[in-house]
Amino acid sequence: MRDFNCGHSEGTVRRLSVAVYAVLAVALACVAGLPARAQENPLGQVKTPAPVEKHEAPGLVKPEEVTKAGTILPRSSVPRLRMEANLVLVPMTVTDGMNRLVTGLEAPNFEIYDNNVGQLIKSFSTEDAPVSIGIVFDLSGSMTSKFGRARKALSEFLRTSNPQDEFFVVGFNDKPAVIVDYTSDVDDVEARMVMLKPENRTALIDAVYLGIDKLKQAKYERKALLIISDGGDNRSRYTQGELRRVVRESDVQIYSIGIFDAYASTSEEELGPVLLTDISEMTGGRMFKVSDIGDLEDIAARISAELRNQYVIGYRPSDMKKDGNWRKLKVRLVPPPGLPALTVHFRQGYYAPSQ
Repeated sequence: MRDFNCGHSEGTVRRLSVAVYAVLAVALACVAGLPARAQENPLGQVKTPAPVEKHEAPGLVKPEEVTKAGTILPRSSVPRLRMEANLVLVPMTVTDGMNRLVTGLEAPNFEIYDNNVGQLIKSFSTEDAPVSIGIVFDLSGSMTSKFGRARKALSEFLRTSNPQDEFFVVGFNDKPAVIVDYTSDVDDVEARMVMLKPENRTALIDAVYLGIDKLKQAKYERKALLIISDGGDNRSRYTQGELRRVVRESDVQIYSIGIFDAYASTSEEELGPVLLTDISEMTGGRMFKVSDIGDLEDIAARISAELRNQYVIGYRPSDMKKDGNWRKLKVRLVPPPGLPALTVHFRQGYYAPSQ
């Protein structure tokens, strides 16, 4: 069991281990006498990819990566959500009621259901591993007053990530474009971002579409997308329905930072939070709404911490049909006694192999 310190950037990134919770619970119970319980921007030079017409089956895990029940898979061999040799691997994070990351849980603290049928956990992992991360960064005109702080938030995210992670940046206003290609050099990303200037309208959907497509070239099997935007779409040629379908078919985990204005002046701005929340949660990620622009860097660092501290559970589905159908996932927590209410974040489902 690992224990993580609470605090980053003056204590703003908060992580509590199960061990800490347990000690606190026992102490409180003893007091009560009770047992513990339970540059020029090249936007417009890149075309967005064509929509995917067919469901894409999840990627593959090599048969030799399957382990005996109760053993641990190294995270270097654990993808986002994959199936082969009858093994499905599901990544997830756990948070408490104060939105703090909870570490230190073990395999018996989780129950997993495939199409509402309970499954036997065969593997369990909590180790950090490199991730291929796409940054989708809003460069529309409405970001002008927020650009400097948003850029600092991006720097905080990059510098608190795994040093082996690789990144690329998709910038967007009227059109999306890859403005920083795959790199692990944080200074390179920061130098390029300084030269950008927000202007024009917002093609958010097209930009996310491009980011997911770009991740097909990723070096690592673990893939994530971070969206930093302040509002809804008013320029894309793809629809929300098309984007949701592509997100569902991908093996990409999506996190979003929403820098929304207090009052939405258009219907597109009203729908922005809904869209970002929807596509993030369906992948096991989350959308963080920024109430105070000064919290941006803290939120970015928190997302980085979540990507580095995930649980991955593996199981062999009791239903072995290779029908290509969507299978719904559900995870239930069985926390140790004395812990407060916890929330588990996980992907909503996957497509079974078609052959």
